[in-house]
Amino acid sequence: MGIFDTHAHYYKEDFGGELEQLLADLPSKNVEKVLAVGCDLQSSEEEIALAAKYGYIYAAAGIHPEHAADVPEDWESGLEALLRKNKVIALGEIGLDYHYPEPPKDVQKAVFVRQLEIAKSFEMPVVIHSRDASGDTLEILREYKPRGVLHCFSGSPETACEVVKLGMYIGFTGVLTFKNSKKAWSACAETPIDRLLLETDCPYMAPVPHRGERCDSSMIAFTAAKMAEIKGVSTEKMIDIAYQNAERLFFNDRV
Repeated sequence: MGIFDTHAHYYKEDFGGELEQLLADLPSKNVEKVLAVGCDLQSSEEEIALAAKYGYIYAAAGIHPEHAADVPEDWESGLEALLRKNKVIALGEIGLDYHYPEPPKDVQKAVFVRQLEIAKSFEMPVVIHSRDASGDTLEILREYKPRGVLHCFSGSPETACEVVKLGMYIGFTGVLTFKNSKKAWSACAETPIDRLLLETDCPYMAPVPHRGERCDSSMIAFTAAKMAEIKGVSTEKMIDIAYQNAERLFFNDRV
């Protein structure tokens, strides 16, 4: 099996005129599937258009917490229309981000909860963003019990265990390769191998030795190597296991 990048952002504003050639080349670099994730209605439409054009790309549509205060009046019906599009396999990314004071927490929570309700009505997994908000995120997840993944995981090993107890998956980016990422290593070590997903969050979070560069899905091999080291398996085996985990989450109930 090749790479399944379970979280990428391929927006033209970040890649410019290079985007089409980059995406055309990824399958030759052992990239077998990519989940292209939106952050608002417009970017979700962009990713859905890419999924329509490239056979190996699938899409997720959702409202990121940083856009929770900017949603149009009809955002719910707009999101539901996107979720009905071909090759949309998840609702995301959604969640909570308390790193900055805006948008207000109550606004973020309301948009997050409503999207969890929509995901349940569509029987669709969710892709969750949680930054400096582990307590509230876990409280809401315990109440709504969605299928899905906590992506770009930055929490403690204890939080990872709580997420897994809820039946969810944990996604790690290139941050896992950084020298100062001891908390991420510990969280990865505590997460059962059948609950781990590989992701880039590209164009961000490029792994060592490409740290600081613009990231793309082919770089996931470096993250896989570090994850494999932590879990005591070969890199190839880790890529295979993560692929199977992603298939189970995103496709098993939709085939």
